[in-house]
Amino acid sequence: MRVSRLDHATLEAAARWYVDLRCDSPNDALHEAHRRWLERDPQHQQAWERLGRLQGKLDQLNPAVARPTLASARAKRRDVLKVLSLLLASGAAGTLAWRTTPLPTLMADQRTGTGERRQLRLDDGSQLQLNTATAVDIRYSASLREVRLLSGEILIETAPDAQARPFVVHTAEGSIRALGTRFVVRRDGGQTLVSVQQHAVEVRPAGAPDSATRVEAGQQLRFESQHSGSVLLATPHADAWSRDMLVVSDWALEDFINELQRYRPGHLGCDGSVGRLRISGAFHLGNTDTILDNLTATLPVRIRRFSRYWASVEAV
Repeated sequence: MRVSRLDHATLEAAARWYVDLRCDSPNDALHEAHRRWLERDPQHQQAWERLGRLQGKLDQLNPAVARPTLASARAKRRDVLKVLSLLLASGAAGTLAWRTTPLPTLMADQRTGTGERRQLRLDDGSQLQLNTATAVDIRYSASLREVRLLSGEILIETAPDAQARPFVVHTAEGSIRALGTRFVVRRDGGQTLVSVQQHAVEVRPAGAPDSATRVEAGQQLRFESQHSGSVLLATPHADAWSRDMLVVSDWALEDFINELQRYRPGHLGCDGSVGRLRISGAFHLGNTDTILDNLTATLPVRIRRFSRYWASVEAV
């Protein structure tokens, strides 16, 4: 029998049924409605069978997907998206973006797209801001407050906790324990960079958990899974993105363009002949096209555009 291509709507419906049947105390009426949905279209049955083949991976998702514990409609929608992400990544319906983005990132509790920024208030009153192209998981238990940064960059401002639970940010490279503080964490190229604005943090590489480094306000530390670098003075305005700004002082133009690329979909290049030009200033991230156009007024460069999603900075 020829297996037809499953469309996005069918897979999303299957994901919704999966969550409903596990999180809503299912009754006879719900089971009967599900049976009728399966019989309505052969593709519905195919989508449900695909879920069955993925049961092992589904069991690794947020426990709310597998147990009858549902806090809110928002939590339910998040779990539907997690199941849908797994379905899309497992079959031909996945687009290039789904295939190339790591599955844990697709299933993250909170995500931002390119150029998007978001501010969240956590259950204990702490503030969490997500920069462009960022994904995080958030886990609060009776003994610990945890945020796992999967990709991108976050700004944390911790609040006092009535239960005196530690606040820890995890990355693939290690953990950062807040000591009553405000700090930025960024993952980039297999490294984590933490920059502290207030108070202090304690950093432990994943491969050397007994090696703790204290980082004070005004300092930063870059670390990998096996070791930490030296504690240095923090880069000024590391948290400017939280105010929709990019602030640089005597940067190489190539470095500036690479940073700007994070906030802009598509390709943004810089010709090597102008890459060593220096640039300083404060730039509003709301419109990257305006930033590029303004470069031509202060530097001997031109912006060459081939499409909305392809631009290059070149010599005049």
